Amino acid sequence: MVKILLLSDTHDFLDSRILHHAQGCNEIWHCGDFGSESIADQLESVASLRGVYGNVDGQQIRQRFPLINQFEIEGLKVLMIHIGGYPGRYAAGVKKKLMEFKPQLFISGHSHFVKIVRDRELNNLLHINPGAAGTEGFHTVRTVVTFEIIKSKIEDLQVIELGLRSSKLKT
Repeated sequence: MVKILLLSDTHDFLDSRILHHAQGCNEIWHCGDFGSESIADQLESVASLRGVYGNVDGQQIRQRFPLINQFEIEGLKVLMIHIGGYPGRYAAGVKKKLMEFKPQLFISGHSHFVKIVRDRELNNLLHINPGAAGTEGFHTVRTVVTFEIIKSKIEDLQVIELGLRSSKLKT
C-alpha cells in the first residue's frame, strides 16, 4: 500500500495544512506550477516527491521535473502532465500519449478546478485534477487530493478543502 498526497498549482504558496496532510503519506505528487524550487524542497522534506513542471515554472523546476511523468507504482500505471485537459477534451497530443502508455490513472493540473472522472473510451481510465492549492488564479477554494494505491487499485480517495483562495492569506 502507498498513500499519496496529490496537488497542483501552488504558484509559490504552500499552506502549512498541506504539510500536515502530507504527514503519513509515502509520496507527494505535484502536477505543475510549483512557482519556485523552495516549494519542491519543502514538499520533499516530508515525503518522496514526484512531479511535472507547469507553464509558470522556471528553469530550475524544468530541470528537476519532466514535462510528462509516466511511471508504475504498486502495479498501477500513471501518466502525469500539467496541461492535460480531461476526457472528451484532452490537450493536444495527450490522447495519443494515453493510448500509447495505457495508464489506469491520468493526472493533470492547470485548470485550478477539482475534477475526478472516468474515461469510458480509454479503458475506464481514471482522471484526477486536484484543483489548485495556491492563492493565485480564479478558483474559489484551495484543494488537494489524497488516496491510497493497493495492488493497482485506488482506494480511500478524498478531496481536501484547504479554505478560500485569498491573496491576503498568510499561513
